[in-house]
Amino acid sequence: MAASTSTTSAPATRRISARIGGIAESATMAVDAKAKALKAAGRPVIGFGAGEPDFPTPAAVVAAAEAACADQRNHRYTPAAGLPELREAIAQKTLRDSGLEISPSQVLVTNGGKQAVYQAFATLVDPGDEVLLPTPYWTTYPEAIALAGGVTVPVVCGPEAGYLPSVEQLEEARTERTKVLLWCSPSNPTGAVASRELTEAVGRWAVEHGIWVITDEIYEHLVYDGAEAVSMPVVVPELADTCVIVNGVAKTYAMTGWRVGWLAGPADVVKAATNLQSHVSSNVCNISQRAALAAITGPLDAVHEMREAFDRRRRTIVELLRAIPGVECPTPRGAFYAYASVQGLLGKELRGSRPRTSVELAAAVLEHAEVAVVPGEAFGTPGFFRLSYALGDDDLRTGVERMGALLAEAR
Repeated sequence: MAASTSTTSAPATRRISARIGGIAESATMAVDAKAKALKAAGRPVIGFGAGEPDFPTPAAVVAAAEAACADQRNHRYTPAAGLPELREAIAQKTLRDSGLEISPSQVLVTNGGKQAVYQAFATLVDPGDEVLLPTPYWTTYPEAIALAGGVTVPVVCGPEAGYLPSVEQLEEARTERTKVLLWCSPSNPTGAVASRELTEAVGRWAVEHGIWVITDEIYEHLVYDGAEAVSMPVVVPELADTCVIVNGVAKTYAMTGWRVGWLAGPADVVKAATNLQSHVSSNVCNISQRAALAAITGPLDAVHEMREAFDRRRRTIVELLRAIPGVECPTPRGAFYAYASVQGLLGKELRGSRPRTSVELAAAVLEHAEVAVVPGEAFGTPGFFRLSYALGDDDLRTGVERMGALLAEAR
């Protein structure tokens, strides 16, 4: 008989701590893994799960990594906060791309954006502190908040509001325990992009009430239709001392597997987060850091080419989704996700069953149409599907059409 995992059992009999046992698996990674497993088993599954560009990492970046392998300096430990030249380049890139001036000492290089997110929350949040989280949210945010001992306070934003919170909503959710606001624009999972006016209004509200802001800017280069990715501490300079930025090379440069992200913020916060990282992982892989250095100091030509492809796919996927009876899909203005409502299909008969949740409907789509999507439950808003359009044009069209043909049977 397996030992009990209950928190009331004796410590010696608990196999998994309550803290770690309570973590949910990443829904997006789970869907992607299942799709790949089915495909490996011979089924023609098309996956819209993971937010991973289908493009190769730019050749110049790969060449820099190859050269770094032969340099013995990269075979040894380096500073936990990151290679000094990479921290300097990140500071220069931040000024170039968003207009925010920071020093290299305000930068910590992390093992991907996820580690930056976790360490930001771990550094700022004490047990019982509340974090306002605009919802739909990226699946990792609430788990990172919980690991830090914080309490997630969802602020639900529907398609009628462009999936963006108002200052009034945030104020209604604020309590004396509110410590942090998580801000993500362009957004995962919705593709929403906050206007300069909304970004400034939210930033001034945060300053007024002494609330920290963690702003996730990893999709900053992926905006369309004239949208602008606005960095909150740029439009509200008074926020700079209570704001942490997280970013990375994964999405912009098709470098998801290289695992290089960073956080930037006040020097005392960065120092504390660096102390944490020095015990968790020490330095990020030096080869990956050299590759990231080449990426962010090089030209943006490949980035612009990828954005053009994403823009084309964005328009295609919205058109195809809107053609499916019972599906509603706002046009995303950033990132590479469509967040579509499937509420009009829930409870209807489909191939002998009546899916009543988007989880059940997504399972039916995978089983009968061999298409993998992530249900809205993973993002805090049941009744929706998230589809990443960071996949080839042919697969995108085939996958949505295949799903649409199945859903058209719902009665």
